Amino acid sequence: MSNVSINQQGSQMTISISGRFDFNILQEFRDSYSSLAGSDSQFAVDLAETEYIDSSALGMLLNMKNHLGSEDCTIEIRNCQPNLMKIFTITHFDKKFKFV
Repeated sequence: MSNVSINQQGSQMTISISGRFDFNILQEFRDSYSSLAGSDSQFAVDLAETEYIDSSALGMLLNMKNHLGSEDCTIEIRNCQPNLMKIFTITHFDKKFKFV
């Protein structure tokens, strides 16, 4: 079963992660957005069903941001559980990504 699912509606692309967001889904996560670099799509990562993240997940999010282009690229992180938000705040990811 896949931990990464993609939903695209118009120019809005949402990548949902279920279970563990860790090194084991690196390639699957990268494949979900890699063909869309330079497009005018808006991106969101939905963590509603994410139970756990580790440092490799933080790296994957940074790589996604770098791959998609400029500093102007906004990636929304949606439905972040409080225990995960604590990690994002400690690592200052709340300054790099938009949380909704």
